[in-house]
Amino acid sequence: MALLVIDFENLHQILQNLYLEMMPLCADMAGVAKGIAGLGALFYVASRVWQSLSRAEPVDVYPLLRPFVIGLCIMFFPSFVLGTINAVMSPVVKGCNQMLETQTFDMNQYQQQKDMLEYEAMMRDPMTAYLVNHEEFDRRIDELGFWPSDLAVMAGMYVERGMYQMKKQIRDWFRELLEILFQAAALVIDTIRTFFLIVLAILGPIAFAISVYDGFHSTLTQWISRYISVYLWLPVSDLFSSILAKIQVLMLQKDIVELQNNQNFSIDASNTIYLIFMLIGIVGYFTIPTVANWIISAGGMGSYNRNINSAAAKTGSIAGAAAGAVTGNISGRMAKN
Repeated sequence: MALLVIDFENLHQILQNLYLEMMPLCADMAGVAKGIAGLGALFYVASRVWQSLSRAEPVDVYPLLRPFVIGLCIMFFPSFVLGTINAVMSPVVKGCNQMLETQTFDMNQYQQQKDMLEYEAMMRDPMTAYLVNHEEFDRRIDELGFWPSDLAVMAGMYVERGMYQMKKQIRDWFRELLEILFQAAALVIDTIRTFFLIVLAILGPIAFAISVYDGFHSTLTQWISRYISVYLWLPVSDLFSSILAKIQVLMLQKDIVELQNNQNFSIDASNTIYLIFMLIGIVGYFTIPTVANWIISAGGMGSYNRNINSAAAKTGSIAGAAAGAVTGNISGRMAKN
């Protein structure tokens, strides 16, 4: 049974295009926001001018410029506000993505080298060469005769080769399943991030307009902090993936050295550790919103982070149960050997 091959990079690109396609909708909200901000500016200016006149104090013009600056931001919201924030944060995103691409490229190179060394190690041992090489298997079958003892050996070889291939297929299937779950976790975070950014961007002019009114001044800073915090989910996700890729590179380097120098090195144990780190990565992806909130504190997102952490715990329990079954099976086989 082969798992469905999914182009996750294409799905992430679709989410980026979705964000760009939805940005013009900010202009639709700008008209409503200008009316709200204009009424708020009238009350704001009138209140402060009346206070100064009633106290026989000179009118301070500088604080009165605040609603007009906010109005300019609303008028040019897509280019002035969103464009500025995205331009400032873009180098962070590109830098973390470049780190991820570098580590992923190194990991793929080491993985190919390790696979080749595993094949060579199996081929050096006459007792395991026929398990991985069809020509060696056919050669050993041809050397056997048709005596009852030879037929028993031949049947045992077929059984061992079938068991080895089935074990390898199950291991590869479970590994591919965890890799798909790992990529799916990243896609879930990116999808929620895109949804939050679109909502914040479209309703951003309304938040700016409401911030003109007294008592709602903090709405402006809260919107900016939340937008930046959600925007950082992508670079934090890439950075997390880079760390996991670096761990895998170090593991592959260690396995390569062991395969080159240690004839008793256990390949099954190495693959089990890899699966465990994949489980850690799946659970760890759901902590990205919390980490991003540590960088830029955005109030009002605590309940969402609790829901994400709860989902991560459930995902880890389900995946851990499956990994425990496979790990126990592999460990049992190692103990028998």
